[in-house]
Amino acid sequence: MPVAPFDIVVFGGTGDLARRKLLPSLFHRFCDGQIADNSRIIGVSRSDHSREEYQKLISDAYHEFSQEDDFDAAQWKKFSSLLYYYSIDVMDDTADWSEFAALFKGAEEKTRVFYLAMPPRMYARICEGLKAAGCVSDIARVVLEKPIGTDFESARAINAGVGKVFDENNIYRIDHYLGKETVQNLLVLRFANILLEPLWSHSAIEHVQITAAESIGVGGRGAYYDGAGALRDMVQNHLLQLLCLTAMEAPASLKADDVRTEKIKVLRALRSISEDDIEEMTIRGQYARGMLVDGHFAKDYLTDVDVNQSSTESFVAIKAYIDNWRWAGVPFYLRTGKRMAERRSEIVIQFKAVPHSVFGGDTQVNANRLVIRLQPDEAVKLWMEIKEPGAGGMRLKTLPLNLSYADNFTVRYPDAYERLLMDVVRGNLSLFMRRDEVEAAWKWVDQIHAGWDSTEQRVELYPAGEDGPRESGDMLERNGHAWNSESVTAEKT
Repeated sequence: MPVAPFDIVVFGGTGDLARRKLLPSLFHRFCDGQIADNSRIIGVSRSDHSREEYQKLISDAYHEFSQEDDFDAAQWKKFSSLLYYYSIDVMDDTADWSEFAALFKGAEEKTRVFYLAMPPRMYARICEGLKAAGCVSDIARVVLEKPIGTDFESARAINAGVGKVFDENNIYRIDHYLGKETVQNLLVLRFANILLEPLWSHSAIEHVQITAAESIGVGGRGAYYDGAGALRDMVQNHLLQLLCLTAMEAPASLKADDVRTEKIKVLRALRSISEDDIEEMTIRGQYARGMLVDGHFAKDYLTDVDVNQSSTESFVAIKAYIDNWRWAGVPFYLRTGKRMAERRSEIVIQFKAVPHSVFGGDTQVNANRLVIRLQPDEAVKLWMEIKEPGAGGMRLKTLPLNLSYADNFTVRYPDAYERLLMDVVRGNLSLFMRRDEVEAAWKWVDQIHAGWDSTEQRVELYPAGEDGPRESGDMLERNGHAWNSESVTAEKT
């Protein structure tokens, strides 16, 4: 069923995010009958386009980036009729917002969404312009793309600026990882299965791994990325959000503030990493020239960002601890990087070994492991011990109970942005970050950056196509642990 008619305004409407993700996601929701025909999607940027030119731009981008074979031209024609365009330079003090404001006259009853697919430094300025033009109503909502700021102070300033215009309950800080099916399923696995929840603590879990590996390099984001690095670009938002959902206590309900209150408790319980511990508990890496898994040669990081030297990390691994009763003493290993062996995002719950083996000293009993794969090929696997069939002794084999989304669900399930965009329209804040979450995450990340600066910690090189520097594995090995080596590529062959 479609939601009530709405207007969504995408600032940065000609940008990469809008063309690759936002507009295609809205098209899919339209095809599924969730967007009413009298809704409007208004792209905004400073480029000079007519409405027809903008419609063609979005159509060309869809065909360029979409891999679907069942494109419905008739549906696209109907969807295109919802597309509008407006040109304005939002950073120009002399810009006239009156014509923009006129777009909404007579549509005051519609839910109005302003999606800021723009650099964070522009957020407060855009919100001020919207307020001055009279475009902000009680039912108007604003969506802020990550990263919100570059550190705690800048995040606090951005939040304060946006907060002067929009109430907190109308601010949607988006992290697309939280819209993925398997991230949603993490809550169901934990809180709908009595089998797992009693084991979900230090009493049964040896350690937890959270990995977001990318096989691509920095691509066309070199200028931004070299000023940010993996810690700011990925850990502060994606990985810490996954950590919160993995470690949080059961919320009273799935209402937004119930969920987000439990997440902030996790962030506040994260142990600070002191200057004395920074080298033991964090690894910085940067990819060098190397051969990728598919046989292609990859350039080094410095060539990709077009600089002679840089200490920016394209890889980071962190050993984190959550100082509370549930997780005392359990290491959480966080890892993310560019130009790694393969694209893979997953959460690995490594359970403790059985306290005593009854099968004799020569029989190895491996500990159970739960692998929640977020991308690609979403799946949940529980690795267990079984007996190999046949006579001649007791031989054990480790095999997975495998819930593959592709094998078990034949219907198309929504992309993360599809779900999150419709949640904004519906007013559901559950999968969006609250202001205190964002700022608490920045505080924790900032102290790692400060430790790197004060100790001048070395950036370790690793060949493109490998899973980060050797020192990353050494960090786990000191605790008797190892990164999960299950390959997505190997499963497909």
